[in-house]
Amino acid sequence: MRKKLYQREHNTLAEDKLTVKKLEFNHRKNKEQDHTELLDSSAKNFNYQDCKGEYWNPEKFSLLYGTPLWDQASASERVLLNQIYWVAYYAQIISAEIATIFFNQTAAAGLFGLEDFRLVCETLDFESMQERAHIDAFKVIGEQFEEEVFGERIFTYPMRPYFYETMIFQKTNMIKKFWKSIQLRSYSLLSSGNAFIGCQYLTVRGLRTLNGKIVQHQLSKYYTDHEDKENAPIPSKVSYYHFMDESYHFNSSNIIGSDIIKNLKKPTAFESFIANLGIKGTLKDHSNFNISVNGIFWYEPAIFETLLKLLTTKVFGMSEKDAIHILKECFTKENQGIVEAFETHQTALESYRNYLSNIEYVSKSNKNGGSMNKTSIENYLTENRRQFFEFERKKNVA
Repeated sequence: MRKKLYQREHNTLAEDKLTVKKLEFNHRKNKEQDHTELLDSSAKNFNYQDCKGEYWNPEKFSLLYGTPLWDQASASERVLLNQIYWVAYYAQIISAEIATIFFNQTAAAGLFGLEDFRLVCETLDFESMQERAHIDAFKVIGEQFEEEVFGERIFTYPMRPYFYETMIFQKTNMIKKFWKSIQLRSYSLLSSGNAFIGCQYLTVRGLRTLNGKIVQHQLSKYYTDHEDKENAPIPSKVSYYHFMDESYHFNSSNIIGSDIIKNLKKPTAFESFIANLGIKGTLKDHSNFNISVNGIFWYEPAIFETLLKLLTTKVFGMSEKDAIHILKECFTKENQGIVEAFETHQTALESYRNYLSNIEYVSKSNKNGGSMNKTSIENYLTENRRQFFEFERKKNVA
């Protein structure tokens, strides 16, 4: 930016040498270590029959691990529960990355209206390309698995627009879903025309990526610790490749959402309100913890029907009555799975607090964790018991 000529802005990113250096380094290293080709070849070469008898994650990252269902499962059923965790977990990641691709572009549009922000925009463009490769790999593996094992969708779904609910299973209804879609579409307009809101989106993205980073590092260890990496199950390789890409995405979220934002004008009251609203919504989305897929903050009662469908397939072969009984044991009585899932939630809460602590515009409530502070094992069990009573009543098998 040539300051002797008339400019709309007084500050320029180019003058912030340290931030530019961090952004350039992260962007360069991400391109050098890009895993897109490895992800594409993995998806192309995936054949479920080649790895159907193997775990794809560390054992504790299995569907309903540590619950009565896990305790009574046979060795072959535990392998399936481990693989189903992978499919379910990355089905949620697909949902998040669909939204990420779109909002990367709107954020870049908002920031490109400023001087010297080309590097930021190119960083987001490159990451969107990587996200498309991630989604494709997850879909290929998840859909092939469900087609061959169940012959129908359980956790996977067809591609969908960005303005759907990001969390697949949550406490919602048709009116709430419609209102959420209006909010997301409105936010896309605001972020594409406002540099601060566009930049602040990366703060929200950082929170969501931080949660993923906590779990995905552990998922990636199945591959990094594997004795025969060349012949490790392809899904475990995909977990590793994805984690490596996302590590750079978290860095860029942190730089753009925390460092670059300091080069912008102080936000107006309206801009601060919108920014805090986005963070508040994320903390609300993450106010649940989930024993079905530990590390994903779904609203547990919303998944009862899906799990009933799963357990009554020919694969698990339970009667509806037996399936409902075991689910009741899992969700309404304290067990190891509940304790471990709550610990994951509390780790995320503390990480979020640290992440938001030094961002000036963030409200005190959001810095403290917002709705996530209300989460407890006692509240979890109380809500599950109330909702499971209704679930049993509707099924008429109590």
